[in-house]
Amino acid sequence: MSLPNIFKALSDSVRRDILLKLKQKRKMSAGEIAAEFELSNATISYHLSILKNADLIFETRYQKYIYYEINTSVFEGAVMWLMQFRED
Repeated sequence: MSLPNIFKALSDSVRRDILLKLKQKRKMSAGEIAAEFELSNATISYHLSILKNADLIFETRYQKYIYYEINTSVFEGAVMWLMQFRED
């Protein structure tokens, strides 16, 4: 888990919105994600690559499509790290 990559990925509102869409629908193709935004396919691809680099999402291939899903274990690790700063 690379916290700098996670925080960089979460710093952008589009990437946070992509994560929320994936949370709602569980699994989406890049085309399905792009249809939810008024952004080019290249821009969506850029955002997906940053999310993948941070391990916040993972991809699975089925036939000619790539599907994206949230990697919840990375979120759990980041939350655990943040919790150490909570006041009791």
